[in-house]
Amino acid sequence: MLTGAGIYQALPLWVLLSSLLAALLVFLAGEDRNRLRITVNLAAAVLKLLLVGVMGYGVLQGHTFLVTMPILPGLDLVLHADALTMLFTTLSALLWLVTTIYAIAYLERRPNRARFFGFFSLCVASTMGIATAGNLFTFFIFYELLTLATWPLVVHNGWPKAMAVGRMYLRYTLGGGVVLLLGIVWLAALGQSGDFVAGGTLEHLAPEHRTALIAIFLLLIGGLGVKAALVPLHGWLPSAMVAPAPVSALLHAVAVVKAGAFGVVRVVYDVFGTSLVADLQMNTVLALLASFTIIYGSVRAIAQTDLKRRLAYSTVSQVSYITLGVALGSPLATIGGLVHLVHQGLMKITLFFCAGNYAENSGIHSIDELNGIGRRMPWTTAMFTIGAFGMMGAPPLAGFVSKWYLGMGALQAGAPWVLLVLLGSTVLNAIYFLPLLHRAWFRESGEKAIATAGEPGPGLLVPTLLTGISALGVGILAGFPLSPLSWVTFIVGQEYAP
Repeated sequence: MLTGAGIYQALPLWVLLSSLLAALLVFLAGEDRNRLRITVNLAAAVLKLLLVGVMGYGVLQGHTFLVTMPILPGLDLVLHADALTMLFTTLSALLWLVTTIYAIAYLERRPNRARFFGFFSLCVASTMGIATAGNLFTFFIFYELLTLATWPLVVHNGWPKAMAVGRMYLRYTLGGGVVLLLGIVWLAALGQSGDFVAGGTLEHLAPEHRTALIAIFLLLIGGLGVKAALVPLHGWLPSAMVAPAPVSALLHAVAVVKAGAFGVVRVVYDVFGTSLVADLQMNTVLALLASFTIIYGSVRAIAQTDLKRRLAYSTVSQVSYITLGVALGSPLATIGGLVHLVHQGLMKITLFFCAGNYAENSGIHSIDELNGIGRRMPWTTAMFTIGAFGMMGAPPLAGFVSKWYLGMGALQAGAPWVLLVLLGSTVLNAIYFLPLLHRAWFRESGEKAIATAGEPGPGLLVPTLLTGISALGVGILAGFPLSPLSWVTFIVGQEYAP
C-alpha cells in the first residue's frame, strides 16, 4: 500500500510510471503501428518533462515528495525527490525527449522498432527509478532493471559481434550488481537501512565497525564503478559502441554511466557522509582512482581510429570528473563534480548525435574518413566542434565551468596535485580532438567521400542543434538563475555544505 498525501505527494511515482506505461503501450502496439508508437513515445516524453517540472517547482518551494511501498518487514521500496534528484531527473527527461526525436528519424527504415522503443522506455523508467530512489535497496532494484533494459538495445542489430558484446556487457554489469548487493546486505546486517539522508547515517558505527565500513564502502563503489566506467571496470563501454547511435548517446549521456556516477554521489554524500569517508581515508582512494581513470581514458582515446570508440574512451575519462569532485569533498569541488553530470551529458550526447549523422549521411565511421566533412555537413560539424572544445575545457563552454570549479575545489580541499590531473587531461583532450577538427574543416575530402551528401533531415539535425547549442548556453549563462550551475550551487548550499 502506498503512503503519501495524494497525487501531488506521489509525483515521483507518476514520473516513473509515465515511462513504464509508454513501454507497455509500445510493446502492445507492435511493429506495424508506426504512427501510434511515435505518438506514444513523444507524448510520454513530453508528459514526463511536465511532471518533472512540477516536481522541481515543489522541491524549490520546500515540499517533500515521498512514496513508500513495504516489500518485507523492515524492507521498503522508497521513492522520493530532493534537489539532487531533480538535477538527474531534469537532465534525463530533457535528453529523453531529444533522443526520442533523434531515434525516430534514425530508425525510420530499420526493423524491430517496437522492440527498440519499448526497451528504450524501460531504460528511461529504470533511470528515473534510480534518480528518485530513497534508499540503497530501491536504488539496487532499478540499477539492475537498467541492466536488463539496456541489454536488448546494445544487441539491437543482432550481428554476431553485437551479441558477443552483449554477453560481455551482462558479465560486467550483472557482476557489478552482485558486488553492490553484497555491500547492501552487509550494511543491513549492521542494522542500517541504507536510507539516503544528506550527510550520511553511518558515522556512529565508525568506532566499532571501522574495518567493516571500509569493506562495505569498497563493495558499493566497486559495484557502482562498473557502470561509472572506473578503471579497471570500464572494459564493456568501448565495446558497446557496436550499438546504434541513439543507444550510444543514451548509454553515455543519460542512462548507464550516469547511473553509476549518480550512485557514487549518493553513497558518499547520503549514505556514508563526507566526514566518515574522510575518516576512513576512502576519499583519497576514490580521488586517486578517479584521477587514474581520467588520464587512462584520455590516453586510450588517442589510439582509437574508430570515431565512436574514441568518444567512448573520452567518456571513461570525463565521467570520472564527477567521481573526482565527490571524492575531494570540498564545496567547490562538489559543485564542479555535480554540474559536470549535466555538462558532460549535453556535450557527449551532441558528439554522439554528430557521429550518428556522419554515419547515416556520409558512411563515416573511422577518423580518417572525416576529411572535408565540415564543408559538406557544416551544421553537424559546428555542433561537433562545440562538443569537442567543451570537452577540452575551452571557455566559455560547459566543460570549462566544470574544470574551473574542480580546480578551485582541489585547492580548497588541500589537494593541489589535482590541478596536474586536470591540466594533463586537458592536454590529452586536445591531442585526441583537435586532429578530428582539423580533418573536418581544413583537409580536402578523400576519394571515399560522398560528394552529394549534405546535412541529414530535421529529425537528426534538429536534436543535434538543440543539444549543441545547450552545451554552449549552459556555459555562457552559467551565472543565471536556474542554470545547472546555479541549481548545483543551491544543492550544495542546502544539503552538502560542511
